Amino acid sequence: MPPTPADAVQRAQTVLAWAWMVRTFVKHSPEVEEFPELMGVVRAVFDTCRALEPRVADPPSYLSKLRARWPKLRDAAAEFARDAPLASDHTNFKQADVAMNGCVAELAEILAQFPPPAPPAMPTTFLRAAPSGTLPDAPADTPPSNSPPS
Repeated sequence: MPPTPADAVQRAQTVLAWAWMVRTFVKHSPEVEEFPELMGVVRAVFDTCRALEPRVADPPSYLSKLRARWPKLRDAAAEFARDAPLASDHTNFKQADVAMNGCVAELAEILAQFPPPAPPAMPTTFLRAAPSGTLPDAPADTPPSNSPPS
């Protein structure tokens, strides 16, 4: 049975809880004082989680906001993957990188199950508006209005 949007929200909330634990580790690590670049992942996780909190009860809104925030989280995880080895080669940092990449991948899978709604169809015929302050072009077989009739 395919997951419902509510199931997707619950799963995303669990994944983001894991990301929050990475955030907490990085934020409180002494290495962050010498490598402030590591704070990018801290901010991205915080911003994403806080933006989604008020939408938990509204799955379509939640998934839409997650879709909008996901690229920033993905980019922050990629930046962390580049910067973490420069800060420390400790297993904690290596595992934090694995965890963040896992979170980003899992969120991408969740979003893939619920593509964004298609935009409304454009009408097949429409009138082209003339630029402001100009008159629409006259048909080719009509003389310009400022010339005398022939």
